[in-house]
Amino acid sequence: MTVMTEEMLELVAQRFRLLADPMRLRILHELQQGESSVGNLVERIGASQPNISKHLASLRGQHMVKRRQEGNMAYFSIAAPYIFTLCDTVCNSMKEEFEAKQNLLSQI
Repeated sequence: MTVMTEEMLELVAQRFRLLADPMRLRILHELQQGESSVGNLVERIGASQPNISKHLASLRGQHMVKRRQEGNMAYFSIAAPYIFTLCDTVCNSMKEEFEAKQNLLSQI
């Protein structure tokens, strides 16, 4: 078991706060398919360019995504692939909880 200092706990909490936004999760989900430009993300997600850019800046600031410049185009990709393991763990746990509740309700 890792001993967590107050500073480490704050850094972990910052990471979780970053991931608590559904738009950021949507962006990460889209980038899971591969590198993408802001314009492409805008088209696929349906949000405004300033909104996508703001969230990408937050994700980049916490080293969740990386940016590659090519001419006047910027391309973003995943810098922290472990995030998908975390998301899968949460989703699988939620699925198990839902199934357990369904089983209980079916016994009524």
